[in-house]
Amino acid sequence: MNDTAPEIAEKAQTKLTMLSNAARFKMGTEMFEAARRMIAASFPKNLSAPELKRRLYERIYGEALPF
Repeated sequence: MNDTAPEIAEKAQTKLTMLSNAARFKMGTEMFEAARRMIAASFPKNLSAPELKRRLYERIYGEALPF
């Protein structure tokens, strides 16, 4: 679904392409980290660090850890 007006989408695309590669990369990593924090917030608070990592991996990638 795309409910963004074409002229707004074009303005957003223009602004993004004006950014440097480093700025776009940084933006992407910040968005991924924000999503990761939101997912982690949905888990029980008493998980061990390894269990938290395992659950994050499974939620993000949709499969069990490969080992």
